[in-house]
Amino acid sequence: MKILFLDESGDHNLKKIDPQYPIFVLGGIIVDEDYANSVLTDHLRNFKLKMLGRDDIILHTADITRSKNGFERLTDPAFRSHFYTRLNALMRSLDFKVVACAIRKEVYLGRYGIAAVDPYTLSLNVLIERFCLELGDSTDSGYIVAEKRNVVLDSELEQAWLDLKIRGTQNLQALDIKQRILELGLRDKKANIAGLQIADLVVSPIGRFVLGKPTKEDWQIVESKFRQDPITHRYLGSGLIILPK
Repeated sequence: MKILFLDESGDHNLKKIDPQYPIFVLGGIIVDEDYANSVLTDHLRNFKLKMLGRDDIILHTADITRSKNGFERLTDPAFRSHFYTRLNALMRSLDFKVVACAIRKEVYLGRYGIAAVDPYTLSLNVLIERFCLELGDSTDSGYIVAEKRNVVLDSELEQAWLDLKIRGTQNLQALDIKQRILELGLRDKKANIAGLQIADLVVSPIGRFVLGKPTKEDWQIVESKFRQDPITHRYLGSGLIILPK
């Protein structure tokens, strides 16, 4: 069984686009269930205990960046540098594949106007297609986990998932999806799920890359873990999809 843990960077609003961050990224990691429940969970727990002295703190990019909600020690430059060095080492050592869909909202809206599909829905379609390709012909071999946000957004996500199981995508029939993926489950951030926290750490570097901002070591790690085309070994189009093309 493989699990796709999902997270996002930016918002999917097309009515009001933030000029400082005019993109939406839906991405995550594909990992074997047994590995996620053992090695991934244990390594993340040990990292927190060693660096923060407790394991109930949730690794969240926004909190790390702002040194809050358990990350107050990161205001010390020396500790912050050590923290990132250890975090990057952890991310590099873990076994997972990255898949992501990034939508340049201004370009997307300019091209499709009122016909533009909601960026979250479009991105979800793309990632489910890539996840199904990764699962191959095996039945009941995949599971998707996404983080709860709020009642409205969670309802929209569940509806989008239901539509996919009924209508399929542009490249996959509904039966192909239903045969491979058992379900999409929503989990609270407080549940301290390792896979969701790793997914959170993955999407921000992708956003910076797509925006053309200077990249850091975290991007190099993410880039090395993208799902690749089995023939060309390229990740663009297979692990990272940037829309519009």
